[in-house]
Amino acid sequence: MANEIIVEVVYALPTEQTLLSFAAKEGVSVKDAILQSGILEQYPELDIETMDVGLFGKRTAMKIALREKDRVEIYRPLIADPKEVRKRRAAEGKKMGKGGG
Repeated sequence: MANEIIVEVVYALPTEQTLLSFAAKEGVSVKDAILQSGILEQYPELDIETMDVGLFGKRTAMKIALREKDRVEIYRPLIADPKEVRKRRAAEGKKMGKGGG
């Protein structure tokens, strides 16, 4: 079929990763690529209306048109706020530093 591009949709869990590569119509949106990939059938817990997605590690919108060899990444929700984790580690490091030396 003319005017097709190859795109990938990826989703990773702590214990498994799924990469689906397929041909789609040129100009396909991120959202349509996710729907066409079949990944939602493999992972029914994913909600296309609320999921965060990106292209090659940078967040993007669902309406963005894909180009040849683009990789759509579906991001899992964070289980901890990275800022809070850093603050906690810094506080623990200060406590350890006071008792030593």
